[in-house]
Amino acid sequence: MEKFLLHEMSWPEAKEYFSKNDTAILPVGSTEQHGPHNPLGTDHLIAKAIAEEVAKRTGVVCLPVIPFGVSSHHRHFWGTVYVRPEVLRGYVRDVCLSLKAYGVKKILIVNGHGGNIAALTEAARDLREKENIFVAVFQWWPLAGKLLPEIFSREERGHAGAEETSLNLFLHPQLVDMKEAADEIPMQPFPQLEGLNIPWNTVDYTKSGVFGKSSTANAEKGKEIFEAIIRELVKFVEKLKEIKIK
Repeated sequence: MEKFLLHEMSWPEAKEYFSKNDTAILPVGSTEQHGPHNPLGTDHLIAKAIAEEVAKRTGVVCLPVIPFGVSSHHRHFWGTVYVRPEVLRGYVRDVCLSLKAYGVKKILIVNGHGGNIAALTEAARDLREKENIFVAVFQWWPLAGKLLPEIFSREERGHAGAEETSLNLFLHPQLVDMKEAADEIPMQPFPQLEGLNIPWNTVDYTKSGVFGKSSTANAEKGKEIFEAIIRELVKFVEKLKEIKIK
């Protein structure tokens, strides 16, 4: 079977791939708390699973996942490991420039962590303007909410809630302890005002690290979410492969 994971290829195999293809997939996530029941690697494990499945179905090479992200707001929970936005931005830029040397012109970043969005978007813009590399940044949860709006309530879709937990139960159930699953409605410690942004920490809102409900999660819903995401992302990647970057 043809290899689709870069880290499993030999250098001659990588040469063969890049001599014929100009597209690659890069999963990015974080290592941070996801409640008392989910693994710290939730964000990068989900991003990795999505990216690798899309690579398998499209034949586009997938790079190893970047497991650390911009998540200092979770630092009060043990085990959270984070980097500064400029570090992630520079790291991703260097990875993409490495690929450019082999003729890669189009890169799909599969991002598993909301705190990474700004840094990744800035990196993508910089790479397009200065290096003419087309970088698309994808987050799975907005698509899941649009495709399957009825599967979970807004309350269940929060951080470490039923949506993420269900994906974990489907992808790697051995890492989830549902006996510890928490349901916690976030507190409102600050005055609210439309248009107001406040730098916040997770502990300002929740003691468990969970935003909303996680106890309603199950693997069947996780599979439904995963397959819906993969179907749409595969369609995008097939179109991306055909785009010509001048």
